Order: sequence, then C-alpha cells, then structure tokens
Amino acid sequence: MPETIEIQLKKGVLGLCVLALLARADSYAYEIASRLSDAIDMGEGTIYPLMRRMQTDGLVETYLVESSSGPSRKYYRLSPAGRDALAAQSAEWTHFTRAVDAIVADDSPVTPAPGEAA
Repeated sequence: MPETIEIQLKKGVLGLCVLALLARADSYAYEIASRLSDAIDMGEGTIYPLMRRMQTDGLVETYLVESSSGPSRKYYRLSPAGRDALAAQSAEWTHFTRAVDAIVADDSPVTPAPGEAA
C-alpha cells in the first residue's frame, strides 16, 4: 500500500524539525522524540537512527549529563555544520512551501493538456 502524503511529508521534514529543536536548546533523543510525537505525531522509533546519522554526518555533537534518576543521558547539540544545514534547509523549506501554497491556492481554471477534451 502506498504511503500517504502525510507520512512522506513527515519523513521529509524530520531532520529539519530536529535541527530546529536543537537550535533552541540542547536535548536528549527521548525528549526530542516526545516533542515530535506531540507536534507532528512522529513515532519514537524513527528518531534514534536519525540522531545516529546526524552525528555521523557531523550535524550534531553529543555529551553526557549525569541524571539523578538513572544512567547518564546523551545530549545532542548542533555543530557549526548543523547550524549551516538548518539555515539551508529552512530556506529550502520556505521556498518550497510558498511554491506549493501558490499552486494549491491558485483558483485559475485548469487548462487541458493538448489533445484532452475541455
């Protein structure tokens, strides 16, 4: 069964959302997953592979913080490359959403393709 457009959109913007959250404050993966779950109904299991990939790609850095309620937590923060990626992806997202909005909101009549009946 093909994925819905909503699922495809969520997958496409997940990295951008993580970068945007980390631009506001350092965080650990479960907290990021919880915020994404609340905001865009994204499953927790999708965040951990993404965080590993972002770390491998140099977009985030990690550090440990001791916890009074259990083991130390791995926190993530944006690297300089992550800040650059956030700026580039934000600009791309803005351009893309404006273009889609313009197409979707356009109420001009649809012109049939050559050879199609009007």
